[in-house]
Amino acid sequence: MKIDIWSDYICPFCTVGERHLALALEKFAGADDVEITWRSFQLDPSAPTEPTEKAPEYLARSKGMSLAEVKQMNSGLAERAAAVGLDFQWRDSVVANTFDAHRVGHLARAAGKGNEWDTVVKHGYFTEGANVADHGELTEFAAQVGLDADRVQEVLASDEYATDVVQEITMGRQLGVQGVPFFVFDGRFAVSGAQPVELFEQALAQASESSGEQ
Repeated sequence: MKIDIWSDYICPFCTVGERHLALALEKFAGADDVEITWRSFQLDPSAPTEPTEKAPEYLARSKGMSLAEVKQMNSGLAERAAAVGLDFQWRDSVVANTFDAHRVGHLARAAGKGNEWDTVVKHGYFTEGANVADHGELTEFAAQVGLDADRVQEVLASDEYATDVVQEITMGRQLGVQGVPFFVFDGRFAVSGAQPVELFEQALAQASESSGEQ
């Protein structure tokens, strides 16, 4: 079974939803045969590479919400994250452009380390308050997953994989992706958002049954 996941590194719902999928896979008999591919998506392509504000202030400004509303929403997300073993330090998060992180993500995917890269970058962002647009931070993340530092710096100094990132974002929009996370099971079934573990269990079962019928 193949699962394509459109996701962005600064999306808290992505982190929670992906964790719910992981928990569902722990109960899925065919988990060893599941291949996950991360697909690029940007929530805000205009976000700066040098952050100028914390995530709560950014959300209040961009979504037309009050700071109190943003804090209440993020506190609820943090509770959901904690319930599945995630540490969401939302007060420390900064909004930064994720395009270069997605480019290195393609390099990691080519090296067979796409899953590890996604986990490390999201942990850095949500738990450690890292600027995921900073090339130094990205190089450190790459070292954690075993990517060659010189190769990573070569990619970051160029526009390598830029076309791949744009193509995946375009592909997602053609499929109707307007927000993330967005999960596609075997190219047939889609799940949008940070759905409960039980829904992912149902999607896995449905995709498995459908595959067996062919």
